[in-house]
Amino acid sequence: MLKSLRLPVALTAGIVLFATAAFAQAPVTTATTDIGDVIADAEGFVLYTFRNDAPGVSNCYDQCAQNWPPFFAEEGATEGDGYTLVTRNDGTVQWAKEGMPLYYWVGDTEPGQTTGDGVGGNWDVARP
Repeated sequence: MLKSLRLPVALTAGIVLFATAAFAQAPVTTATTDIGDVIADAEGFVLYTFRNDAPGVSNCYDQCAQNWPPFFAEEGATEGDGYTLVTRNDGTVQWAKEGMPLYYWVGDTEPGQTTGDGVGGNWDVARP
């Protein structure tokens, strides 16, 4: 018969808190592409910044957000390691690199593509 393992409440709470914090930070990686190292999501899709944004403020909505979907944060996400959270006008929250909101480009259909870099003179790949 198996005996149940009982951990002290404080230790159990600490493990849960640590695990939650570990998974709540920005799920990003550095990807090496044909234009150098860039920031990508956990699946390798490249992220971009919009020159018309300001630190902590997204200015990409409506048609812009359809072409450049925000890199949304999961509930409970925490800032750290240069990644911050930006609350959008509709109350959703997206990740930002050093305050600048991060986006995907609908033209990138595979991990590692950087076809959005320079679009309209307003979009840049996010760099580590």
